[in-house]
Amino acid sequence: MAVLRPERRSGDEDPDPTEAIAAPASIDPDPTEPIVTAPPNDRPGWHVRLFGSPEFFRLWMVQVVSATGDWLGLAATIAFTTTLYQGEASSAAAVSAVVAVRLVPGFLFGPVVGVLVDRWDRKKTMIVADLSRAAILVCVPFVRNLAGLIVASLLLEVFSLLWNPSKEAIVPHLVPQEHLTTANSLSMGAAFGTAPLAQLLFALLAGISAWLAHAGAVGFLALNQTALAFFFDAATFLFAAGMIWRLDFPRRALRADPRTGTSRSVAWTQTFRELKEGWQYVFINRTVRAVNLGLSVALIGGGMLIPLGAVFASTVLGAGAAGYGLFTTALMFGVAAGIVTVSALQRRLPQARTFTGGLFVAGLALFLAATTSRLAVSVVFVFVMGFATGPVYVLGFSMLHAEVEDELRGRVFGALDTLIRFCVLAGLVVGPLVATVLGEGSEALVGGAITVGSASMAVPGVRLALWLDAAIIIGAGFIARQSFRSSRRLQETSVTSHPANMPSERP
Repeated sequence: MAVLRPERRSGDEDPDPTEAIAAPASIDPDPTEPIVTAPPNDRPGWHVRLFGSPEFFRLWMVQVVSATGDWLGLAATIAFTTTLYQGEASSAAAVSAVVAVRLVPGFLFGPVVGVLVDRWDRKKTMIVADLSRAAILVCVPFVRNLAGLIVASLLLEVFSLLWNPSKEAIVPHLVPQEHLTTANSLSMGAAFGTAPLAQLLFALLAGISAWLAHAGAVGFLALNQTALAFFFDAATFLFAAGMIWRLDFPRRALRADPRTGTSRSVAWTQTFRELKEGWQYVFINRTVRAVNLGLSVALIGGGMLIPLGAVFASTVLGAGAAGYGLFTTALMFGVAAGIVTVSALQRRLPQARTFTGGLFVAGLALFLAATTSRLAVSVVFVFVMGFATGPVYVLGFSMLHAEVEDELRGRVFGALDTLIRFCVLAGLVVGPLVATVLGEGSEALVGGAITVGSASMAVPGVRLALWLDAAIIIGAGFIARQSFRSSRRLQETSVTSHPANMPSERP
């Protein structure tokens, strides 16, 4: 902890030398700690007040640039893949293979990556990951087959798996604890708010590529109009590596193996033992368990809404693609509004209650959105769902940052990353299958509609699947609330049973 001393002015009197002798030893500064000189009446700049610290402001800039590059690279990869094959079916299959393969490293290496992040120097890990991704992207425009693109996508995802938990693990070192909610809101905005900018940038770079190719300036661009997009994406990772290299945050001591006394950064025989330790912590710690459960189930709901929303808008509401566009737009605007609101009110809102309340509201809003048969009403409820889901994501990450110790943070966020990927995939894949099965059951049991008196409601499979999705989200809210209450009771019991709080036996 740095020692803060006021800056002396030229007219100040010399301090009394006896004051240092009379001062209690318990408040003497640690000679090993740096001494920070604070100018009088020095008010921090706007970026410090908003972002919590200059270091997090730099990290946020890195996230903005990197996220723009990520969205740009995804668009370029999809466009480039379609140029390798002729025919709609072949192109679509190739695109699906390249995008789907990005999920594989998360399932295979995600948990192990958390162990490595807890062992290695996180700053160096992020720099190496950025430089490696830049090198891969520079080579992508010269690939001429699907196998090469799949390999490149796998490698890019592996290095992304190293970067993301490392970033989450260092955030608590850069901002005060009371500023974590705002920091996570800003990070989420950087991750998703840059998507429209990336699409515009991709169109611009593709146009420039075509112009250069016709002008004969760069010959290979005639075969690949996405080359500049890949090169720009590589440049974003180089920028990120340079900014991270300049970041200043405490270096943590690498843990030593208790049996050998050597650094665990090279003790590979401990990998599975540390992996087990991390996952046990995820399930044993009640707060961490509640957050992981709530976030995962909420993302299942979001994942199911993507494919089922299009079906619901078309078959139930009769709104077609335009209705689905309104759904997605309302959801995104709702998420943004929820994040801004929780950031503005973070000091007045109890985190655990707001987290579980968000799950309840999101589930109820989804249920009502699937119940109505009017497009405008359904869009409003989808907006409410997004408004409730945004704070769940932001507060979940904030509670994990505050709850988890530094030596376990990489493994916890690595486990969360794996759960998130699994739940999103489950929502995307399982949702349509569940809708099909429920639709067949509805037709067989009630003829596809429920009639009460003169009122009748159609119950196609997609509506039943969305109702089931809403029930799962609400159920996750109850389970998370119970975990938070158990954690709070355990903390109160620990405080009450502490010797300092025990009643004295003396008369």
